[in-house]
Parts: sequence; structure tokens; C-alpha cells
Amino acid sequence: MTQNGIDFETYFKHYPDENGYFGKYGGSYVTPELQKAMEEIRDAYFTICKSRRFISELRRIRKEFQGRPTPISHLERLSASIGNVQIYAKREDLNHTGAHKLNHCMGEVLLAKYMGKKKVIAETGAGQHGVAMATAAAYFGLPCDIYMGAVDIEKQAPNVARMKILGANVIPVTEGLATLKEAVDAAFRAYAQDYKDSIYCIGSVVGPHPFPLMVRDFQSVIGIEARAQFTEMTGELPDAIVACVGGGSNAAGFFAGFLNDPVAIHGVEPLGRGKQPGDHAASLQYGEEGIMHGFNSIMLKDETGAPAPVYSVASGLDYPSSGPEHAFLHDVGRVQYGTVGDDAAVDAFFKLARMEGIIPAIESAHAVAYAMELAKEMGRGSILLNLSGRGDKDMDYIIGKYGIR
Repeated sequence: MTQNGIDFETYFKHYPDENGYFGKYGGSYVTPELQKAMEEIRDAYFTICKSRRFISELRRIRKEFQGRPTPISHLERLSASIGNVQIYAKREDLNHTGAHKLNHCMGEVLLAKYMGKKKVIAETGAGQHGVAMATAAAYFGLPCDIYMGAVDIEKQAPNVARMKILGANVIPVTEGLATLKEAVDAAFRAYAQDYKDSIYCIGSVVGPHPFPLMVRDFQSVIGIEARAQFTEMTGELPDAIVACVGGGSNAAGFFAGFLNDPVAIHGVEPLGRGKQPGDHAASLQYGEEGIMHGFNSIMLKDETGAPAPVYSVASGLDYPSSGPEHAFLHDVGRVQYGTVGDDAAVDAFFKLARMEGIIPAIESAHAVAYAMELAKEMGRGSILLNLSGRGDKDMDYIIGKYGIR
């Protein structure tokens, strides 16, 4: 498949390029000292990712520890409530720890062990990356520091408790809005002071090269599985696929399985309370090119050009930029990026629970809400959405804020 001059049959051989760029997005914008650390990680990854032993071990972990492959569920009652379009869900909520994040965390910490690192550092927003990283660190026997915004700590108490039970050191971040962006800032500062003995395991397809590439590769298991499963289940490809996008790790992995297929691909950003600055985190819709956290992408800026304040009911989506690959796929038109606001996401949260017995993460509920609207527009066909996580972590917050609908 070719679109706007991009041959998606050979896409993964050329994107990112050797310097980590997807077109003009990506790269590595860090201090010279940290650049040496990035090059060490890059060289180790490019060596280990072709190693039979590493590949075999990661496959064993995914099967025996994570419970992969995760299934696809046909959302029959939800589909019938809308019309003739059949909606399916790739069930990453059934991956161990309850979300897609463990897919790259096990790979990153296995890489850290290969490199001889003595500690892992991470950030988290909704807490799912933190739980997954704490799980991986416990599995491999490494200490783990997790930076988390104070606002998110309050919203995501169950996941904070899980991280602590798993032995991680959860470090509150109180600067700025005290959410995901500030947690990333703090984790980078900590890593800069201890990069020789530790590794910063970034929680999405963001950050300096090689992290957007590496996290996408680890997460591509979602798309590879989903394509094979859906074809076996229905005898054909879905007409459209849908995933939520904050930094964009679940979406990048999911989309990777379908980029070269005649399938419409949709990414869903959080519109929050509305279109006014500070009320949403829809960077691809309302942002502009800019550099933050060591990479160039599309970001939301304030009047000074700094990262703008952002908001979403979903702690895992309130980030003022998106991964550089998403920015590239947006520009070349291969993926259509839309938005869903808080109210629609919360409605989808309850509707999926009541109709299908699945309580989704509020992040994933954005994809559910978008798929429901897309089904109304399509009239017929099939949609496969990525249910990136389960909603146990969100229940207290959602009930406290919205009640039970």
C-alpha cells in the first residue's frame, strides 16, 4: 500500500531513519552526556533485538507470564444497540497487570539486565505503566523508582498501592500541574544524575531516539496478534481500527499490524472539557511542531512556546504532545486522528460495562466512544478497537466525580 509517496510495504525498514526521524519528527534532543547514554541504549537494543536468545526469552515471558496472546471479543450487544456495524475489541485489559504497558516494560527491563544496569527509572500518569514497570522490575530483581504527579496519585490510588506492594519506590511530583508531563520531567532529571548505573524506561512512544522505535517494536505484538486473530475469526480484515492516543504506545503497536492493509485507521485524542486551551490534550488536532522531552513532534504550546497546560479525565492521556510517529502518520494522512471529550468517554465507560460486562480504562473508553460514533457514520462493516486497559483503577474516581449512571 502506498500513500502520499510512502510505501507501507517497506515502511518499517525506513522509519525511523538511522537518526530516529519519522520524516521531520523524532530525533534526540538531549545533552551531549545523555546522548552517549541514548547511543548506548540504541546499540544494545539493535544488538539484542536480533538475538535468538532475547527473542526466545521474550516470547516465553509473553506466553507464560503475561498470558499472551490476548483475545478479541465481539461486542455483540453494543453493536446491536447502534446498528449494523459489528464492533470488536482487542482485549489488552486481559494482559497481565491489566493493560498493554507490560508489553514494552518486560522488553525494556530485559534490555536493562542485558546492559548490566542496576536500577530502572520510570514515570507514570494513569499508573498502568508504573504498575507494569514495578512488575517487570520485581520479575527481574531490580530496584525501581517511579515518578508520578501528585494529582494522578490522588486519582489513581489503586495503582499506587499496587506499585508499592510490588516493591517500587513511588516518588510524588508536585511541580506545575503535577500530572504526566511533570512526572516525565522529574524522571529525566533523576536519570541524568544516574545514567551510568540505571536506565530510564520511558512509558510511551515518546522521548529521544531509540525509545519511539523501541517501544513501538515491543508493542507491535498487539497489532500482529490482532490482525491474525481477526482474520481467523471473520475471514477478512476489519474495515476500520481505532485506538486512543496520548503519547501513543498502545496505538502505535496496534496500528503497526495494519499499516500496509486497506484498513481505515483512527487515533483518538482527549478533548477533555472542550476546545479552549488548557481544557484538552489533543495535540495533533490543535498543536504545532515543537521539541520537548528530547524529541520533535506536534505539541500544544503556551504563549511563550513552552508546553501548554493540558487536561483530560484520563490521567494516561493528559500529555501535551504525541509520539513522533503519530505526528508523521498524521501528516501523511495514513491515520485519521479525531477527538472524544470527557462526557462521551464516561458514557462509553458505563455503556461497555452494562452491555458487555467489561469495565474499560477511562483511556480506552475514548476509543470505545469514538468507535460507537464511527459505527453510526459507516452504516455497515466492522470496527476493531484496541481496549488498551481495564478500569479497576478508575472506578473510585469516576464514581466520585460522576456518580453511577
